[in-house]
Amino acid sequence: MSFDALTDWGTRTQEQAKDHRDESGGACSTGSFDNDKDYFIEVDGQKFAGLHLLVDLWGASHLNDLKHIEKALCDAAMAAGATILHCHLHHFTPNGGISGVLVLAESHISIHTWPERDFAALDIFMCGDCDPHDTLPVLEAAFKPAEMLIGEERRGIVK
Repeated sequence: MSFDALTDWGTRTQEQAKDHRDESGGACSTGSFDNDKDYFIEVDGQKFAGLHLLVDLWGASHLNDLKHIEKALCDAAMAAGATILHCHLHHFTPNGGISGVLVLAESHISIHTWPERDFAALDIFMCGDCDPHDTLPVLEAAFKPAEMLIGEERRGIVK
């Protein structure tokens, strides 16, 4: 498969993704991370891989605006202190929903939107020193939901 075919699928190397964002005016920048660091978290004597927030936004706006969503996700990741490695968003139709993922050194933020219902579902999973709760004010400001429902799970609990 040629590189052009891979880029059509949204698969790029870190440097190619950076070049693409520079050309398109995208909001994300790539970073680096330490492969030798233990990114597991310890809270109240319990060690686990990371915190996973499940966020439902009802009555939200800008859910069919690709550039707005990219900026919101990148701003949210940076607010949490995360290292952005790659962003891929897919717009299903010009005025339709958007699905995508922001790949982080510390895990990911994913989004799926249903603009016709003013609804978005986000997964925010982070490990290491990042706090996924720090993304919430950014997401609330960006999408202005009437209601924000949040679930939380500790993933990868060490027994």
